[in-house]
Amino acid sequence: METSPLPELLRPKVLSQFVGQKHLVGREGIIRKLLINARKQGFFPSLIFWGPPGSGKTTLARIIASELKRPFYEFSAVDTSVKEVAKILREGELIPPIVVIDEIHRFNKAQQARLLPYVERGNITLIGATTENPSFEIIGPLLSRTRVLVLQELGVKDLTKIADRGLKHLKVKIGKEALNFLIESSNSDARILLNTLEIATNLVISHPPASHTRKRFGRGQPLAISHIEQALQKHQLTFDKKGEEYYNVISAFIKSMRAGDVDAALYYLARMVEAGQDPLYIARRMVVFASEDVASPTALVVANEVFRACETIGYPECQENLAAGVVYLAKSKKDRSAYEAYMKALDDVKRFGNLPVPMKVRNPVTKLMKDIGYGEGYEKYSKESLLPEKLKEKKYYINNKKA
Repeated sequence: METSPLPELLRPKVLSQFVGQKHLVGREGIIRKLLINARKQGFFPSLIFWGPPGSGKTTLARIIASELKRPFYEFSAVDTSVKEVAKILREGELIPPIVVIDEIHRFNKAQQARLLPYVERGNITLIGATTENPSFEIIGPLLSRTRVLVLQELGVKDLTKIADRGLKHLKVKIGKEALNFLIESSNSDARILLNTLEIATNLVISHPPASHTRKRFGRGQPLAISHIEQALQKHQLTFDKKGEEYYNVISAFIKSMRAGDVDAALYYLARMVEAGQDPLYIARRMVVFASEDVASPTALVVANEVFRACETIGYPECQENLAAGVVYLAKSKKDRSAYEAYMKALDDVKRFGNLPVPMKVRNPVTKLMKDIGYGEGYEKYSKESLLPEKLKEKKYYINNKKA
């Protein structure tokens, strides 16, 4: 008797069975090329898989371990310490193992830093999986020693193929409308799709049709929308935090506030709240928005108070704080001049590096420094540019308020 959940039973074991992510596993995909090279040269880099839930991150990591014929260890950062990861290395491995850490963003900076020596020396090939933006959640030194690969959400064709595999395994049929509803309700998550399909099938088996209907359908009674709805209990919502998607919910949320479209901003807020998104994540985005886009400094005060309210109260009540803050920010006058000025300055810092600071604004903390000219000629209210010599004609900030 099979006791494993359907997603585990149908998890692909080889690359040819893997569904989706053609940009990574297709003929010209980087994963396929890296595996071919690894068979010849023995080298395979550490990777960070960044993508939405149910897009195949863990499955792909397991396939890589199998293709490389290397020892394989899998951990979840939710309930694992770095000591447990290190333990497998102390026990000794003749071949550097593949170490998969799911939700690696949940390791704090110190924990991530403890992985560095193992990755740097090649003691392990690390594959971290995350739904969060690695730029914000993974420390720079670890990012520099890995390659970030972005997994895309599964499309309708991919999900249809996965559903077909599930239906064949369960030996059931499904109506066209029910299949479309199942795919839509899965929110591009293969795990949700297969779990829902398995539950719906068991509901049909547990409650067979009436005798006159049984003659028509037998054990092959097709799954209907009602079965999928029963299995779901509610229309499942997920919030995909893969930041490079052009039209994801958080992007639409920010752009709606920027455009002053209060109704759209509230809708996308409701989408995130209903999907269970961390209210502090939403509030943080509002704080950033208040600094980048809003003309009044009061907006930053409001956004910070919304954040504090969410921190103190939590769901469900804090959704009201979020809604009030969103309305205020969306209706406020917009001005990105400070943000744009800073980005121009940052661009010059990256282009020109550490340009010499003018002598007059250097702090003469010792007599020697004063003798060689530090601070000489400085006037408190001078209108003369205090930028480095190479940039003294630059004007970054242009006040450009707009409603």
